[in-house]
Amino acid sequence: MPFRGIDKATFIKYNAKTKINADGKPVAIGFPHRDGTAKVRTFPKGFYYEKNGKSDVKPGCFGVENFTAGSHKYVTITEGYEDALSLYQVLRSPAVSVKSSGTAAADCAADRSYLNSFERIYLAFDADEAGRDAAAAVAKLFDYGKVWDVKFAGGDRKDANDYLRNGEADELRNIWNNAKKFLPDTIISSFSDFEKVIGEEPTVGVSYGIPTVDYMTYGIRTGESVLVTAQEGVGKTEVMHKVLHSILTETPDAVGAIFLEEPKKRLLQALAGIDLKRPVHLPDCGVPNDQVFNALQRVVKTDDRLHVYSHFGSDDPDVILDTIRFLVSARHCRYIFLDHITMVVSGLGGDNERRALDYLSTRLEMMVKELDFALIVVSHVNDDGLTRGSRNISKIADIRIDLKRDVTNLDPIIRRTTNLTISKNRFCGRTGPAGQLLFDPATYTLHEDTGYDISPKANGANDNSNLEAMAA
Repeated sequence: MPFRGIDKATFIKYNAKTKINADGKPVAIGFPHRDGTAKVRTFPKGFYYEKNGKSDVKPGCFGVENFTAGSHKYVTITEGYEDALSLYQVLRSPAVSVKSSGTAAADCAADRSYLNSFERIYLAFDADEAGRDAAAAVAKLFDYGKVWDVKFAGGDRKDANDYLRNGEADELRNIWNNAKKFLPDTIISSFSDFEKVIGEEPTVGVSYGIPTVDYMTYGIRTGESVLVTAQEGVGKTEVMHKVLHSILTETPDAVGAIFLEEPKKRLLQALAGIDLKRPVHLPDCGVPNDQVFNALQRVVKTDDRLHVYSHFGSDDPDVILDTIRFLVSARHCRYIFLDHITMVVSGLGGDNERRALDYLSTRLEMMVKELDFALIVVSHVNDDGLTRGSRNISKIADIRIDLKRDVTNLDPIIRRTTNLTISKNRFCGRTGPAGQLLFDPATYTLHEDTGYDISPKANGANDNSNLEAMAA
């Protein structure tokens, strides 16, 4: 039945039906979801969910099933079901709705692949604080270059249906046509803003699992990128395993792991092996699979916390960028490991590879600041110590840690010792030798034997003498 300016044909399109009483008077409208549940609007204005035997209502956008992915250039996301119907009726292009402003990010994350199949994504949320906050949260799920902001007047015209029920379909169309690219709030200029920023508590970094590096850098912080460099065969991936293990065991945060040269099984075995102090990936390790799995569970702790990415051989940097955005915004990863960056575009070669790496490294650093996550990324270097393919990789990093190892030395201790140097440190400026990691082939682990007590008790509240001596 027609309602609030929405015609019968549009309700049929979305399979939204009106319930009437014995006198033929409308009492409720049911908006069906794909999972068999429905959102019901009762008159004059009440809402409830009809679960129809389901345990709960799953996240996801209303109306997605009515439009094929990528079937149109544009898709519009609204904050209300009637708003989606209103915009479809006026525009005749795909329009879907989140369930509420509070679930907007989760709903769009659940349907992110579908929404991302369109060239442009229009956010037509309510003109109030909740709507603006929801739009900002949803926008982070996508590249800002494809997100457009539909701004309503507010007051008695705060959403799309307000215009349609007042007979202002042309005005609604004009507002949508005049949408601008979404811009996050990135400029502050008042003393109250400055005071708020100054008053923010200093970020406490997470341990690398390497005491000297922790002292010199104050740990790993979100909003910063860490570049780990070395030549081939030095052991960069083992160092990345150690840092990843440290974050998983010392924090409750979600982590994304993109190891492009390493099979998923080898990465998971490495994490379990550090816990067991056994080379569980070797065929003669003597550790049963159930013990390996139990060790992995001890390290990762919970489901949906460690997200391991499978590389599909694409040479397109945007694939990795989109994957990282998804991991951070939709899966709430606070730490992303990328090993290694040159592998992303290794098939291009020459100037094409350099330009792609320039683009990728710049966009990664921008995303780190925009989404406030920590990126730990590996790059190969040439004989001169320059990052391979593009010098821009080292220019944009906040911290650079260089690894060197004499892999052919006759002395087995020297051959198994990796020397760490911090050559760039924007946070506190401490650079220079950053300790040594000794590889133990029996346990397949890396260990820094500092010889110093680095506990707070040993150093006192403001005394870093042991730490400074260790770093020296």
